[in-house]
Amino acid sequence: MANRDDEYYDRGGRRPSQRDDRYRDDMKSSGRGRDSRPRRDYDDYDERPARRREPEGRGAGYGAPRRGGQPGRPGAPRNGKKNNKALILLVSEIAVALLLLVAAYNIFFKMGATKVGRVNLDESEINDSISDAAADSEHMKGYTNIALFGVDSRKGQLDKKTRTDSIIICSINNDTGEIKLCSVYRDTWLNLSDDSYDKCNAAYVYGGPEQAIKMLNMNLDMDIKHCYTIGFRGLTDVVDALGGVEIDVPDNVVKHLNNYENTMAQELKMEYKPVEKAGLQKLTGLQATAYCRVRYTANGDIDRAARQREVIQACLEEAKKRSPAELEEVAEKIFKESYTTLNFDEIVKLLKNVPKYEIVDQSGFPNQDMINPNARVGKKSVVAPVDLESNVKWLHGFLFNDTEYAVSEDVKKYSQKISADTGTGKSN
Repeated sequence: MANRDDEYYDRGGRRPSQRDDRYRDDMKSSGRGRDSRPRRDYDDYDERPARRREPEGRGAGYGAPRRGGQPGRPGAPRNGKKNNKALILLVSEIAVALLLLVAAYNIFFKMGATKVGRVNLDESEINDSISDAAADSEHMKGYTNIALFGVDSRKGQLDKKTRTDSIIICSINNDTGEIKLCSVYRDTWLNLSDDSYDKCNAAYVYGGPEQAIKMLNMNLDMDIKHCYTIGFRGLTDVVDALGGVEIDVPDNVVKHLNNYENTMAQELKMEYKPVEKAGLQKLTGLQATAYCRVRYTANGDIDRAARQREVIQACLEEAKKRSPAELEEVAEKIFKESYTTLNFDEIVKLLKNVPKYEIVDQSGFPNQDMINPNARVGKKSVVAPVDLESNVKWLHGFLFNDTEYAVSEDVKKYSQKISADTGTGKSN
């Protein structure tokens, strides 16, 4: 079901693209070319060299934090100072919460709720995708789980006919505000929720966010009822509205980042500003989006998913620093260039808790110790969980501290099918 958006990086008579689902740099010498890959693999990308070279510059860095002394030693803070600092921190958090609420209300009333990109899902379909094991989980009841989708689209097709470039489960502890993020690698071989098996990113193109959520619930024993979807341009504009994000760019990513940015700048008709060297620096929206899309490093999509989570964390930290006017601009970008299943009250409830939100851990699915990133199903190169049942047990331990979770019978059935399809499993 390829469409024009799916061929974003493969147009205009360019040279044959490199494989998207490559997980190791040395596969360039394996002899597998474009003709051997299935046509439905969607987002070939031609890394054309940047048009120009800029003189190397120095990225902005952070100074080392100052440490207070211990009692009885020089530099030891007095109790009064500690209390003052705690009070200032509390007041700051309350102020940020109020500013976020003001921004949210202002933007909703200015734009009108009907202009917000909202998707209405079939609630009964979503509920049916939640297993009894998930619904009965006491550990999961204290969390809000939201699916974050980044889609390969620049033309507003956020709710259908586009594959997910990024799939992240955002799990929020309702009491503490602690957040855990878990990427689901897009090439993972899963049940698409209709008893057909494919790379999990295909669920969105077949049935939009509804089928993608159902796919996550059914395969992972989750209770996700909401999602947030954003495209390339949306992420670019949101980061720019935040004034950029601080990212420590590794040396082996710089070249690929610039090549992605160069191509995207031409497609989106934006200015190309290459990253000049590795290190901690503030990235623009286009640079940050390109950083999220780099896949030509040793661990392929595993590394890319980690970079996507890194940008999300950086955006959250920047949002805490913004004024009401700046937050209003960010909110406008978010609402205009994204889709969500959340209604106004639900969004406000999430926004008011932003000051206490803290991303405390992040990982990827399948777990790095239970994965075959180079499995094959026919001619397709896929990511295989080894096995699904073991990975789902691990996931519930990671997200909800439920180390004794017993997976549903459906997950056991899917696990056997996936192992048979991919030739993987504990016994293989």
